[in-house]
Amino acid sequence: ARLDLQSLPVPLLTGYFVPASLWLLGANVWARRRAVSSAGTLPAVPATQAVAATYGNAVQLGLPMSAAVFGETGLALHAALVALHGLVLLTAATVLVELDQARACPGQPLHRTVARTVRQTVLHPVVLPVLAGLAWNLAGAPPPGSWTSLPAQGAVALLAGLGWAAMPLSLALIGVGLASFGVRGALGPAATVAAAKLLLMPVWVGAVAAGVFGLRGLPLGVAVMMAALPVGSNALIFAQRYRVQEAEATAAIVVSTVAFVATAAGWLALLGWLGALPPAP
Repeated sequence: ARLDLQSLPVPLLTGYFVPASLWLLGANVWARRRAVSSAGTLPAVPATQAVAATYGNAVQLGLPMSAAVFGETGLALHAALVALHGLVLLTAATVLVELDQARACPGQPLHRTVARTVRQTVLHPVVLPVLAGLAWNLAGAPPPGSWTSLPAQGAVALLAGLGWAAMPLSLALIGVGLASFGVRGALGPAATVAAAKLLLMPVWVGAVAAGVFGLRGLPLGVAVMMAALPVGSNALIFAQRYRVQEAEATAAIVVSTVAFVATAAGWLALLGWLGALPPAP
């Protein structure tokens, strides 16, 4: 609702979201081919695995990391990516999973498939608030921070409190997932997803962002580190929504977050060598 749409860094957004979307699509195709050879695999599994291999922890880890490494300028670039992160990737993932489920029920009419896909895409706990804020922005309505009436300020304070509660609740959700599902049998797939997310996706995003879209310097560094973030909690929310891969998603979040301590240092060293980090103060 507060975002200045005219000042969005369009080269960075295209340089990140085009390769990230292609990575999501490729991960979905790879997971679907693996599912074909596994009898009894549910149709929602490939897209759920693709989300875990693509969607990073851009808020809880991404924001403080960008502030510490890239400074205020880099944090502003990272925040622009965060603003569209869920809207672009979760919308695409929802469309993929709904199409896979429709493909598993070939007798379903086309209009029902389209209607269900649109409904599931819009009525999403991450996508719907982003669309509402975007609609508010485009309508030219005053941002919530400028409201002066007492009831309006109370509403803003309530929303702010709910927003601050999101981070600890996400951590609690992951802990409950570990206690409920365990990690037995999930560590192998989780390690594969973590390796793809932490090591392969940054290579792909960096190569496309630099080679195709010409990103250099700080924008390239922000894009690469965005891709190098560990699996985000939305991967678990997505898995729970379709009731598949909950244990694998939970384990992937934990494994990738622990491994990020080492991989982040490696990526930052490489970006420093490439001149994609701000000079030390």
